[in-house]
Amino acid sequence: MALTRNFKQTVIERVERDPQFAKALLDEAATLFLSGEPETARLILRDLVNATIGFEQLAEMTEKPSKSLHRMLSPRGNPSMDNLAAIFGAVRHWLKVGFEVHSIEAA
Repeated sequence: MALTRNFKQTVIERVERDPQFAKALLDEAATLFLSGEPETARLILRDLVNATIGFEQLAEMTEKPSKSLHRMLSPRGNPSMDNLAAIFGAVRHWLKVGFEVHSIEAA
């Protein structure tokens, strides 16, 4: 029988030993949202919240119910832009990072 690891636990352990990994996940989630892949972005953001802030702390920081935040970041979630901004803002604050926008020239 093959040995497997729980993906969520693997993400948590990686974030704990490599803070740059958490920042890379946040960057990837933002990039995916802006690139039109919100489903994948929500899942990455959910894993990042679980590995860092936790949904209870996120609820306090965003003044949103924890259950609502879970639903927003679920595969079928549909958070408003205001809620996404609040979630990204809380995670950015927790990780002590900012965002930079880089444009690429169209070919």
